Amino acid sequence: MNFVKRAGLSLWARKGRTLITLAAFLVISVMVLAGVLINGATARAERDAKRSVGAEVNLDMDMSRMGNAAQLQAPSIEAATVDAIGSLPQVQKYTYSMWDRALLTGKNKLVDGGPKEPMGPGGTVGMGVLDSSLLPDFRSGKSTLVSGGHITAADKDKKRLLIEERLARQNGLEVGDEITLTGNDEKTTGEFTVGGIYRDPRPTTEADAEYGISPANMLYGSVGGLSALGSEGGGPRKVGKATFLLQDADVQGAFKSEAKRIAGPALTGFKLDANDKAVQQMTGPLKSIRSTATVAMWLMVLAGAAVLALLVNLAVKQRRTEYGVLLAIGEKKSKLIAQQVLEIVAVAVIAIGVSALVAPKLTQSAGQALLGREASAAERKLGSWKPPALGSTGLDQGIDPNDKPVENADPIDRITVALDPADLATVGGVGLGIGLLATAVPAASVLRLSPRTILTKGK
Repeated sequence: MNFVKRAGLSLWARKGRTLITLAAFLVISVMVLAGVLINGATARAERDAKRSVGAEVNLDMDMSRMGNAAQLQAPSIEAATVDAIGSLPQVQKYTYSMWDRALLTGKNKLVDGGPKEPMGPGGTVGMGVLDSSLLPDFRSGKSTLVSGGHITAADKDKKRLLIEERLARQNGLEVGDEITLTGNDEKTTGEFTVGGIYRDPRPTTEADAEYGISPANMLYGSVGGLSALGSEGGGPRKVGKATFLLQDADVQGAFKSEAKRIAGPALTGFKLDANDKAVQQMTGPLKSIRSTATVAMWLMVLAGAAVLALLVNLAVKQRRTEYGVLLAIGEKKSKLIAQQVLEIVAVAVIAIGVSALVAPKLTQSAGQALLGREASAAERKLGSWKPPALGSTGLDQGIDPNDKPVENADPIDRITVALDPADLATVGGVGLGIGLLATAVPAASVLRLSPRTILTKGK
């Protein structure tokens, strides 16, 4: 009788041991497949999060390379250099900004009730931007467009403005109306068209943290139009900061290398800072459950291998007489080992097949419950963050301003489990590996068997 047929008869005759081995293999297969499925689901969710958020790289002043306060001078970079960086294939959209004091003249007046003329009578901030939709407040949803459209790169050399709705309402302005602005020299003037009206939720009385003006009086305009009011004369247009929205977060390294190559010494005093805080905030719970699932999976693999090794070793001891007879009639020891391996592999294949049917649904339920708890904890932590008092850095209160949550970047609280052929192949490889490992030690004892000793002394 060949060893393949003997393996089948042995499994059928020893149903109790076969079921115990099957149960052990099934638990191992389900746990391993669950770990693999959770890793796959969280990886897909992270990729989707990165694609939805993109990757934001900010070009800003590098304070660590500046001198002392007495020598501090904000660096600037030519807009043409920023345009060259923005044309790199890794860039989806980009913007840069520059600002100066602008005076509202003629019949139009600033909104009252805020800080008392921080920039002189009729003075406010004229923020020149290449693409207003990339401004942090608009990207986060804090500020919203009420009518009209954003300022875009196509408006770079036009005279277009984006004004706050309270300023528009006070002066009866609508999209398409004209506004006269005077530059900081109080001589140069320009006629600007209202291209859009936006809403800033901050109260009129709240001073802007960076510029000290009322948020109702902030003006956003095209870089070309507002720079024409400035004091740069006929020189090249220069900017102080820029933002690049990349196609994918994974291309940050390549983008930075190319940006440094293009800009060269012009980047002196600046830093390229990747702002992936939103992605980290969204994917925090995913990393937590992935770590938990991975640890549980490997613990189960090790424990399962030990249990199966004990079961197979016990089976060899119980079948010594059978092996002694087979060896006495001329059966090779290698075929006895092959029979053991075949019995384990047959049970493993059945267990892996059953696990493929039940594991995805179990993993979806368990993984979703675990992720829900992690996401809730992360949201509570984000909700408990309080900004420091006005005028304070917060460090003396144990508050790090850099820990401020990113708006519209809620922690991910849902995953979708999907079984791929590659996942099943991974589980199959692990399961068969455990089976072979479990038969390694008993196989060594088979090689030491002596048929005469077994049949005469029973050992």
